[in-house]
Amino acid sequence: MNNKQVNTGKIVAVGMSGGLDSTIAAYLLQQQGMQVIGLTMQTWDKNVAKGKSVSACCGPNEVETLAAAKKAADALGIQLYVVPLIDEFQMNVIEYFRAESRAGKTPNPCVVCNQKLKFGLLPNKAQSLGIEFAFFATGHYVRSVFNPETNRYRLLKGLDPNKDQSYFLFQLTQTQLRNIIFPLGEMTKNEAEKIAVEAGFDFLLERKQSMDFVENGDYSGLLEEVDEQPGKIIDTSGNILGEHKGIARYTIGQREGLGIAATSRLYVSKIDSKTNTITLAKREEVMSLSCSVDGCTWIAGLPPDDGMECKVKLRYRQKGVVAKIMKDDETTCRLFFREPQFAVTPGQVAVCYKDYEILGGGWITESGNTTSST
Repeated sequence: MNNKQVNTGKIVAVGMSGGLDSTIAAYLLQQQGMQVIGLTMQTWDKNVAKGKSVSACCGPNEVETLAAAKKAADALGIQLYVVPLIDEFQMNVIEYFRAESRAGKTPNPCVVCNQKLKFGLLPNKAQSLGIEFAFFATGHYVRSVFNPETNRYRLLKGLDPNKDQSYFLFQLTQTQLRNIIFPLGEMTKNEAEKIAVEAGFDFLLERKQSMDFVENGDYSGLLEEVDEQPGKIIDTSGNILGEHKGIARYTIGQREGLGIAATSRLYVSKIDSKTNTITLAKREEVMSLSCSVDGCTWIAGLPPDDGMECKVKLRYRQKGVVAKIMKDDETTCRLFFREPQFAVTPGQVAVCYKDYEILGGGWITESGNTTSST
């Protein structure tokens, strides 16, 4: 858990999905004498996907998710509240996804959903509906530690490197961290599974869990006809190589599914929404030494020192690459990589770390090949 002192007389609301992690988070809090209730989001609009089957975090399988959350809450002996967030999910996540895709960017809906819904609208709307609680907890594998010297919370990677989810939570604020508990941050997934068996929650191990926003990464059910307008695929010299099926279906660095024949391996290097064209290039031409980042937020509330060297994750499963932070202002910066990086993708997030601590991050707007002058 973190080092937050929680009075056992206070109520802790746990964001529950019916999966193992959130259920064991609630169980551990119970074992520490906390009064626990469960909150789960109702987000699925059956009209969103034009009848196509979409599941995982987003889709018509939500009925199963709600049932699983109820089963877990019953096993724990706690009250579960279903918080309706259909309109909010549509506006904040689905419309964001479509807008970014249409702009030729690769959206990251999981980051947006975590910040705006799971840690924002879910607890806030629950309290507006009269559901009382003092703290909010989740099953994320991440740690929050209070530093009395600075009077601020630090956000640290979870101890399990295979499950660390800090990448998705870089936008958390000091105000939020004051009231958030992460019971699983100090343990591994295997340890959580062992607790589930010992506590008699074996059924949790049988439920398939997915990290996908939609089933098998197939986002086509969320796209509309306007997103499927074909256009030219060209090379860096402007030669026409073929026709794409709508820029929303492509991402920087993509090689598979391009539908073109070439004498060498080609990758998507540029997506231009204004001309509705996709440019292909050789791998070495899709490498970048730097990138610009906008919408930066910093866990400490202040940006790091200019020129600080840190490790940056440009995608969730990346181990992290060494980079130097050069600030433009408090919300924009440029990152200069020690080594060239493949497929630095506008629309994705760059999250900065110092050892195990999350400094913050922001949204990649463009990649480049400039180097730091300092």
